[in-house]
Amino acid sequence: MRWPILILIALVVLLQYPLWLGKGGWLRVWEVDRQLHAQREENLRLEQRNAALAAEVNDLKSGNEAIEERARFELGLTRPGEIFVQIPQR
Repeated sequence: MRWPILILIALVVLLQYPLWLGKGGWLRVWEVDRQLHAQREENLRLEQRNAALAAEVNDLKSGNEAIEERARFELGLTRPGEIFVQIPQR
């Protein structure tokens, strides 16, 4: 009576091994799920960045105010007759 029980326990262990530790087991599924969530967060961040860049491109295409603003702040350009004063920060 003892051998059949041991054989059944061994069979159950052998059947459970692929479920938990095999190529498509639960541990692998949990790892892939974690990677999926991380990739979705990264995609969301990149979508927000792309939307901001698209808005900036549309703004630059549609009017001169955005171009003038960039020229003033990034390049330090001024209009004729204006005086540019820069105060260094400590």
